Amino acid sequence: MIKRCTWVTTKEPLYIEYHDQEWGVPVYDDRLLFEMLCLEGAQAGLSWWTILQKRENYREAFDNFEAEKIVHYTDEQLQLLKENKGIVRNKLKIQSVVTNAKAFLKIQQEYGSFSSYIWSFVNNKPIILDWETVSEVPISTEISNNMSKRLKKDGFKFVGGTICYSYMQAVGMVNDHTLECFCNPSNVNTKM
Repeated sequence: MIKRCTWVTTKEPLYIEYHDQEWGVPVYDDRLLFEMLCLEGAQAGLSWWTILQKRENYREAFDNFEAEKIVHYTDEQLQLLKENKGIVRNKLKIQSVVTNAKAFLKIQQEYGSFSSYIWSFVNNKPIILDWETVSEVPISTEISNNMSKRLKKDGFKFVGGTICYSYMQAVGMVNDHTLECFCNPSNVNTKM
């Protein structure tokens, strides 16, 4: 029987697929890194399962997270987003996507890519951790808190230390799969 991290509490294929194929896998694509940052911000105060179920709606509502399009959203478009039942209709979270798109494009211009910028927080190498249980996994770290401060300084919103740590896990900057989970790098030979 395949063992997964105990936070996978549902048999929903979408949740299992996310755990097995995305969570903890390094992402270097700027568009996907931006998408995940926005989705992690949308999660604030909610469960990841709620956001994951709405992910396709978010992609459709926000032009597949193409920052170049998002920065030009009009007040009318923002109003339509606030009425969109397929996403979390929190005006501050919706506005943060536009704000973050502007900051994201500025970072791309300054660093050549958002990936270069964000991965510099972990010296361009995933942090592999060996937790025995999910209860050992922190909700934030010194790195995520430093990332939060820098992102805020660079104009991003909904990027607190806890959100940044969840983001780091989601995009593989840190691998927090527990030791018994088949996705933990030490179990590479036991994968499906």
